[in-house]
Amino acid sequence: MISLIWAMDKNNLVGKGDKIPWHIKEDLLYYKSKTNGQTVLMGDQTYFSLKGYYKDKPLPYGKIYVATIDKNLKIDGVTMIYDLVSFLENNKDDLWVVGGATIYKISLPYADRLYISFVKGEYEGDRYFPQIDFSKYNLVWENDTDKVRYTLFERN
Repeated sequence: MISLIWAMDKNNLVGKGDKIPWHIKEDLLYYKSKTNGQTVLMGDQTYFSLKGYYKDKPLPYGKIYVATIDKNLKIDGVTMIYDLVSFLENNKDDLWVVGGATIYKISLPYADRLYISFVKGEYEGDRYFPQIDFSKYNLVWENDTDKVRYTLFERN
């Protein structure tokens, strides 16, 4: 099963450079509750951005896959993915895709579940989630708070 998890504003904004354009503690806790100890896939830029937050601490995931087009890039403690489409087509793991924007775009056609945190308000940034054909998904859960509407969509 492939699950994508992300937060975006009403304009599909997900990032500003290599950072999240907002700081909403409840959403960070929600994200951690879903991904802690799990097998995750992320792009190399997302990996290095997260390492900037965690410094010398290990990232809070189980197995980590890092996708990159740089065939010379090697990162200790992670499995490098140099052909993302082939990896997704042959994946047998329960996998959480955690960013960034390019990895989301390539992974979306393979997603079984979409965990979307709709952040209320408009923010400034330069990384956007691609348009989603919601006719391919059913809304199976939602929780609305003051700052975020949490949702879970499952593929039809």
